[in-house]
Amino acid sequence: MTTPTVSSASGRRAGPARGAHDSLYRDIVGASARMQRVFRLVRKVAPTDSTVLLLGESGTGKELVARSLHLQSHRARGPFVPVNVAALPESLIESELFGHARGAFTGATVERAGLVEAADHGTLFLDEIGDMPLATQVKLLRTLESSELRRLGDTAMHVVDVRVIAATHRDLRREVAEGRFREDLYYRLNVVQIVLPPLRDRREDIGLLASYFLERASARTGRKGRAFTPEATRLLEGYDYPGNVRELENAIEHAVAVSEGTMITAADLPSAIRAPRLLPTGTPEADARPERRTPAAHGRDARAPAPASRPDESDDARANWSLADVEKEHIQRVLARHHGNATAAAKQLGISRTTLWRKLREYRLTRTGS
Repeated sequence: MTTPTVSSASGRRAGPARGAHDSLYRDIVGASARMQRVFRLVRKVAPTDSTVLLLGESGTGKELVARSLHLQSHRARGPFVPVNVAALPESLIESELFGHARGAFTGATVERAGLVEAADHGTLFLDEIGDMPLATQVKLLRTLESSELRRLGDTAMHVVDVRVIAATHRDLRREVAEGRFREDLYYRLNVVQIVLPPLRDRREDIGLLASYFLERASARTGRKGRAFTPEATRLLEGYDYPGNVRELENAIEHAVAVSEGTMITAADLPSAIRAPRLLPTGTPEADARPERRTPAAHGRDARAPAPASRPDESDDARANWSLADVEKEHIQRVLARHHGNATAAAKQLGISRTTLWRKLREYRLTRTGS
């Protein structure tokens, strides 16, 4: 991996050796087509006051995008107030967001403005909005529609000028259907929707991100000039990253902390990433992946690929199969070849992992070797 050029939501091309403010809050690294679409949308939406809903799994960089939207807006000189809704106790969330009057509840000895007012003339980022209680959703909707709020226990109305950016990893449409999220608030938040793809769906960015995080971590520790060995590179690029970009960043920081030479080796990586090396492999394409075995059936080695056809199926019988039958068998064979590894199987099949999972459910298949 070489030192990357950062493709950022601000539309500039820049190396990673920059000030902490820029590197943490402006640049969102990615050269893949999916991230380029995100960057273009951010540049278009940032100058407006439109409410934005950021969707994506945990660790995909939703707060970075929210900060980029703020920094590129006319509100950049105003405050950026991030709020993790899921971290606020339900009994305190209304007070934290909207403030309270003196004596509003036990312990409220002074009048206090909330986080919404703290974001006046700036941007309020409501992370994990899907965890907001229904009662608080009502007050938030009123504020979004009227730009006014009433502190808990108060009678006076306060006018605020706030742009709201919300984010969640939940499926809000399902939450609405199941009565856990207000439909009117969903539509009020979902003016502009930006979906951040998981890292496993933009693998071409893994090397770029890894090099970016390596240079940044090395600079912080005063251990510059480090690089990855080919084996470490292969492991990094073959891992699925359930924790997404955040997990990759933590993995690189771990590797820099434990490494001894100028090269980051496979042994320096966290065990979750290097674990595939510790298991036997059956084929060159599985060198960096865990081998999964199924119990042997009828004396056949479970690592062997599935037979070319069902034992009781003659060529004439198979000629009468439907297209779905052929597809089902082919998926079984490819999964067996890759020992149940869904990522490798989907790659060979030329489909996404999501599509593969849908096919497995449709045909009621299980992953061979899982």
